[in-house]
Amino acid sequence: MTSRPSQPERQQIALHIPEDLSPVYVNLARITHSPSEMILDFALLVPGGTPGPANVKTRVLMSPLSAKLFYNALGENLSKYEDKFGEIHIPGESSLAEHLFRPPQK
Repeated sequence: MTSRPSQPERQQIALHIPEDLSPVYVNLARITHSPSEMILDFALLVPGGTPGPANVKTRVLMSPLSAKLFYNALGENLSKYEDKFGEIHIPGESSLAEHLFRPPQK
């Protein structure tokens, strides 16, 4: 009988969140890449706001391996979220910003 190598235990990494760290709300992401890194720009686009480009609030750079691990972790957490709270419905033809900020239907 052949034994399988055991899975390494996942180590919990402690995070320190500075008291002065402010959360940032974004509703738009642009993802670009080079051969060695993935670049994620997170921005806020306010419908009906001043014309011009969306304001980038933060930029995250990571290796392709880290991006793949992040992608897997995000998918796993979205699945757990939907199991608990129900399916997240993606709007059809409208943008997410239009879906979130349109006036109530009468």
